[in-house]
Amino acid sequence: MEPRLIRLVAVGDNVVDRYPDLGVMYPGGNAVNVAVHARRTGAESGYLGAVGTDEAGRVVRDALAAEGVDLSLLRTVDGPNAFATVRLVAGERKFTGGREGVSRFRLSPADLVRLAAADIVHTGECSFLEGQLDQLAAHARRLSFDFSERPWDYVEEHARHAGIAILSSPSGSREEALALARRVRALGPATVAVTLGAHGAVLVSGAAGDSAAGVLEGSRDLVAWGAAEPVAVVDTLGAGDAFIARLLVGLARGEDLPALAVAATAYASHACTSYGAFGHEAPLPSTKETP
Repeated sequence: MEPRLIRLVAVGDNVVDRYPDLGVMYPGGNAVNVAVHARRTGAESGYLGAVGTDEAGRVVRDALAAEGVDLSLLRTVDGPNAFATVRLVAGERKFTGGREGVSRFRLSPADLVRLAAADIVHTGECSFLEGQLDQLAAHARRLSFDFSERPWDYVEEHARHAGIAILSSPSGSREEALALARRVRALGPATVAVTLGAHGAVLVSGAAGDSAAGVLEGSRDLVAWGAAEPVAVVDTLGAGDAFIARLLVGLARGEDLPALAVAATAYASHACTSYGAFGHEAPLPSTKETP
């Protein structure tokens, strides 16, 4: 039996990731990356955000169209597209600068109505939408939010709006990640994921009953671990977003949590084997770059 077709809309940031050492750029940004990887993993996906009228904006727009992402909610705004400058150190991406360009926008009442039709709406800490999270949460069937490595006061303020919360703790241990996931679960999200870079990820989610395999002692929560697969790492940029996309599609399909943890971390691992968040290389403009 074919799995039900899932509809995901990612809302918020986009950039071109500039690699000055390679002379190229790639489309990216958390929301864009999640939309593309959700499409690649079998979901219908859309992107709601603002791109510029320059060459970088065209690169983002064309890549999304080529990937089959629904662009009916896309805004094109006169001005420069957002960009981030990336340098690689032994395959590990390092952001060294950037500009937000025309990427800031506000959701309209019509946007919120359209978003209500999606199975999952995803946004995150780079999207400048904190002031409308209450509206997003009220309209979305399930709202996913990427907190990345934001400090606890930020998480504590906004986690109550999210049904699915994703955090990053690349230097943390499994024990620390599990403690963090439980702490965030207590704020309200039904499912919390904490990614640990090369050490995989932990998922904590509400369980249907105490008899389910993996139930934590004294809790109705399920916990699952996913170990990163050994791959030849070229570029870690976007691996976390690949994980998020596979996680969200799996959650929407009702996949088994332990199997989903493994599948999502494996998918993220393989995203590290090529440059950029999802490909679509373009030459870097020869104009002088703003650091």
